Amino acid sequence: MDLGLKDKVAIITGTGSQIGFGKAIALALAKEGCDIMGVDVDGEGAEQTAAEVRSLGRKAIGLKVDITNRAEVDAAVKKALAEFKKIDILVNNAGMDPGWVPFIEMDLDNLRKAMDVNLYGGMNMVQAIAPHMISRKYGKIVNFSGGQGGPNTTSYSTSKGAVDSWSEVLAKELVPLGVIVNTFLPPPAKTKLGADHLPPNFADRVSKMMPLGRLCTPAEVGSMIAYMVSDTNSYMVGQYIKL
Repeated sequence: MDLGLKDKVAIITGTGSQIGFGKAIALALAKEGCDIMGVDVDGEGAEQTAAEVRSLGRKAIGLKVDITNRAEVDAAVKKALAEFKKIDILVNNAGMDPGWVPFIEMDLDNLRKAMDVNLYGGMNMVQAIAPHMISRKYGKIVNFSGGQGGPNTTSYSTSKGAVDSWSEVLAKELVPLGVIVNTFLPPPAKTKLGADHLPPNFADRVSKMMPLGRLCTPAEVGSMIAYMVSDTNSYMVGQYIKL
């Protein structure tokens, strides 16, 4: 199936990790014909991912960007428009988990850190890019949600719950202006975030609970995002997709 992504331009946050969703999404979109800008606080990783995209025959830029810094976000968007002349797709994949701790022992700075990246970082990206999309009456945005409600996960759960609420509002505001917003909840996977913050043996325990008896791979997430931002996906708006 042709997803209608040839020559589209995508900005993806969180492409620095070489085992993460961001890199897998970049490669999946590149294989469908997209040019890519990947941003991450890990600039070397973002450039490594960009190099792999270029090896597939597509244009790509990898930049060191702190998405909580609006000036850095604006500069990256300006560079993308100078290089590619347009931005069709935004995938707000970047996220962080400050660690699991019981709420009564939690330092509120942990919550602030999670909100800064998981919510406000995504908001910075949308405010910087959406006006361009609106001017063209075309754009596809996917915001990444995350698991919520587990014991000891107040910071991560709260920030991702806020992403869900914001995304619902954003979808309704932008759809009349030609911009489609949906939300994606990734399943447990062996990404850097998971490796850094999940308890020992968590992956093995969860694998046994999954219908297929294994964790999802980043490549499988990449394929789902490619569909969500494609023109083949022509009707789904403001939905919460759980893989």
